[in-house]
This record gives sequence, structure tokens and C-alpha cells, in this order.
Amino acid sequence: MASARGQRTPIRNFLNEKSNLRVHVQDGIDAVSKPHRKFIDKTNRNAFGDSLALDDALRHIHASQNRWDYLLGCGKSGTTVIGLEAHSAKTDEVSTVINKRKAAIDRLAGHVKEGAKVKRRFWVASGAVDFADTEKTRRRLDQNGIEFVGTRLMSKHLPT
Repeated sequence: MASARGQRTPIRNFLNEKSNLRVHVQDGIDAVSKPHRKFIDKTNRNAFGDSLALDDALRHIHASQNRWDYLLGCGKSGTTVIGLEAHSAKTDEVSTVINKRKAAIDRLAGHVKEGAKVKRRFWVASGAVDFADTEKTRRRLDQNGIEFVGTRLMSKHLPT
């Protein structure tokens, strides 16, 4: 399936036909807020066929709960979906980011096609990085399927 711009649309392929999240999917990285685009390296912004501001799309339903920021569609096959969370990178925020991932899995359950999964989830620092024990933090994140990428999502992080 291709978008209006002729690009691949992994998120549109990922969501089931009846999902009300489909109306929030935008071409390229258009769903990523302008202030958050700086967290995606300029050299790979064209790698994304579509995007979904999951936080915005679910805010009215889950206003006071943890919400993951974005889903981004990438990959030559048009089927790879990754998650991106821009959040402060401090020791006391690790649990919050882990809870956002868990909540996103639960909230997407009725929206995605059977067997569809977010391939990888990335946490990008929205400010200075301040982890008291970086090794322990990375271990916790690894156990929860989250990759901390520093201050910018680079092409080396993206699935091939």
C-alpha cells in the first residue's frame, strides 16, 4: 500500500482496517511534532514512509496514563514499524519509559493486524543524559525491549 506521496506505508499496513488510529497516520514524519523532529537525524528522515503520533491519538482516551510518543514506518518491504519515545533520560524516568512501552502494547492490541508487532522501540533523550548506573539502566531497558539511543535516532539504529 502506498501513501499519497507514493511512499511505502508500513503503519497503514500494520493497523487493521477498522482501527480508529488509521485517521491519525501521516506520510513521512509529518506526525512527529516539529520540536521532536530534531531527535531524528536529518540524513535518515526520508527513510520513513509514514508515522503516527500515538501519544496524541490516545490522549483523549487515556489522558492521565502513560502513552508512547510515536510509531514510525520504515523498511524497504513496507512492513517494518518502530517506536520512538522522546523523554528525559534520568535514572528516575526509566520506569516511566518502561511503563509507556507496556501501556502501548496493551492499547495497540485491538488496533493491529493479527501477528503484527512493533519491531524495535527506541528511547531518545529529550535533554541531558543523567543515568546513575548506565550499565544497570541498559540491562533494564534490554529486558523490556527498549533501546536507548542517546540524543538522536541515527540510520545505524534502524532495521535493515
